[in-house]
Amino acid sequence: MADPAQARILICDELHPAALDVFRRRGLEPAIRVGMNEDELVEAVAGVDALVVRSATKITRRVIKAADALRVVGRAGIGVDNVDCEAATERGVVVMNTPTGNATTTAEHAIALLCSLARHVPRANARVRGGEWKKKGLMGTELTGKTLGVIGLGRIGRIVAERAQGLRMNVVAYDPFLADAGKSAPLAGVALTNLEDLLATADFITLHVPLSESTRGLLSWEELARVKPGARLINASRGGVVDEEAVLDALVEGRLAGAAFDVLESEPPAPDHPFLARDDVILTPHLGASSSEAQERVAADIATQIADFLLDGVAENAVNAPALGAEAIAEIAPFLLLAEKMGSLLAQRLDGPIRKLELTVGGDIVQHDIEHLRLALLVGCLRRTLQLGVNFVNAPQIARERGIRVLESREDDPYYRQGQIKVRASAPAGGESHLITGAVFGREPRIVRIDDVHLDLPPRGPLLITSHADAPGVVGQIGTILGQHGVNIRRIELGPPAEEGGGLAAGFLTLYEEPGPEVIEAIAALEPIHAVELIHL
Repeated sequence: MADPAQARILICDELHPAALDVFRRRGLEPAIRVGMNEDELVEAVAGVDALVVRSATKITRRVIKAADALRVVGRAGIGVDNVDCEAATERGVVVMNTPTGNATTTAEHAIALLCSLARHVPRANARVRGGEWKKKGLMGTELTGKTLGVIGLGRIGRIVAERAQGLRMNVVAYDPFLADAGKSAPLAGVALTNLEDLLATADFITLHVPLSESTRGLLSWEELARVKPGARLINASRGGVVDEEAVLDALVEGRLAGAAFDVLESEPPAPDHPFLARDDVILTPHLGASSSEAQERVAADIATQIADFLLDGVAENAVNAPALGAEAIAEIAPFLLLAEKMGSLLAQRLDGPIRKLELTVGGDIVQHDIEHLRLALLVGCLRRTLQLGVNFVNAPQIARERGIRVLESREDDPYYRQGQIKVRASAPAGGESHLITGAVFGREPRIVRIDDVHLDLPPRGPLLITSHADAPGVVGQIGTILGQHGVNIRRIELGPPAEEGGGLAAGFLTLYEEPGPEVIEAIAALEPIHAVELIHL
């Protein structure tokens, strides 16, 4: 094996000098090339062992394919949406992030926006600079005794709640994946509630959730119609979790007294964005993680993690692999990807939160510790709705906080000898459950069963699941609608009716493009269609 100290590291984005200090202390000398486009990056990655990025550089499937020696991608920050994690996992490339480095900074910025809203700080500053020394129209409100509603009680949300308690505010929180409303939150003095009650009682509302299919438009017209009159809204999480048109409507009607956004659905905003013309809206340019301390921490953290991996073979804070040696990760990578995809599919199929996972593993893969498959399964389940910081390190703790039980067993005589993973996910008592089975052929993960339907389904891309009458021409009708909207079908699998000579059949269509809501509505309106759902894999 080559000398680990000779590993080639390429830093692709601007990083705090602390990263270079860490690398050099460990005997590593990175190359620095910032501002590359995809074509330039494809040419630069040959022979590179590690890539270090922030948010600007996109590590695409094409880049990963060209990186013939690549072993690890390090993201100095939480979100890894600029890295094709699926392509990396297929190649056995570890993707790491730094989930704790900027949590405090982001939380403190939310508190700064909260205080600025309460006392009209930006408006007052602009007025004085414009030559006016007038208080009229700038009457503020005290924070002491007011109620702060925290939506999303993850790492950042908890810090915000703690800081708000220090300001003598009452704090309530909504998080659908914590205990039931009315029970104790994992932070003393914080009461869990449902979203409707939070909106109706909070004087200030702050969001700290990731952007996912389940959180997009989390606060729209219907939700904002329930807010306490005169409430103020803060979004320092992700653009898109709040419907900006609905916020504008609430401001115009006076239901909201003000709003503060550090993130927008489209950044930077267009010159004619209506928020720019309103003095009751505070806007900052995505400053959540922009403190010198946070940037120094994430730079030092990612450099330490990459050095540990290259020199010692241990992956910490890996979003797509447990803390294993590099050779073991490469061997089990397809099974890790499969387990994660199965968890994601199950989390989307259940109407409510998952309360129990029954994991059964068989075949040659059991020669490895199936603990790693359990971690991958949890990561897939949790990542659909929680912060992007969910990884193989913190997934068990997050699952425990949300009351998810995991039962494990081994199958002595599996159908697929190389390895077989079977998982049943159940909602709270009396709720629904779903079963899914997966296998790996060579290095290609496949879903081979969903509930009672046997399949051969690559877990990639949008998946359309239908329940429909077992009649001729149904698939043709679905295909016609998809074709009219420019959506190409990758693969079709059909399941027989649940009852002989009657009942509903099942359809599983993997797609190349994501269909919009109007496409789903058009398919649902077809007479033979009983139900249709879109799963993101």
